[in-house]
Amino acid sequence: MTTRKPLKRPLGDTEYLLEQWGWWRMDGRGIPQYVSSLQVLMRQHVAQPGECKPYCISDELAGVIDAAVARLTRRDQQMGDFIWLYFGAKWPMLRLGRHYGISESKAREVVRAGVAWIDCVLETLRRAA
Repeated sequence: MTTRKPLKRPLGDTEYLLEQWGWWRMDGRGIPQYVSSLQVLMRQHVAQPGECKPYCISDELAGVIDAAVARLTRRDQQMGDFIWLYFGAKWPMLRLGRHYGISESKAREVVRAGVAWIDCVLETLRRAA
């Protein structure tokens, strides 16, 4: 797992969390799956190499970010899609710009505005806690 740093600049806290959410989402961690009780017993007694990746985000926080991205997509479809595609699907900015017919710098502005929106949602949740 590598963290993308645009223009070799350090990521902010929210961007880092969104990167981690993207890896969490790509691995299918947020998808509920049916597991039989017999399978649970068998997995407890057999080593599962390489099954769990070390994320720097908890499932609860990833779920909160997932819900915030969904709310952003309902509020502003293009901005939510940009956040989803850049952090969730790991598209580069140039591909985002070409897909939507805008420049790379404009795509970067839309993503930054989306990150700011997600940051506001996380800040209100942090204050409430």
